[in-house]
Amino acid sequence: MIGIFRTNINTAKDKDNVVDAIFSHFSVNACSVDIEDCDKVLRVISPQQLTENAIIDFVTRLGFNCDILD
Repeated sequence: MIGIFRTNINTAKDKDNVVDAIFSHFSVNACSVDIEDCDKVLRVISPQQLTENAIIDFVTRLGFNCDILD
């Protein structure tokens, strides 16, 4: 699964917290947030059948907006 999401993660601290939480909670190969991009793009690459909704729900519970980037 490769997921690309629009978020409102703005700071390096928030980015690090979200990426660390995703790595701790899910089995992922890579995870990053581009806080310089206007859409604050979150990219998640996972070898397992992880759903986009699972990522959206998880990031939302962390207190951030998260939607699939079209």
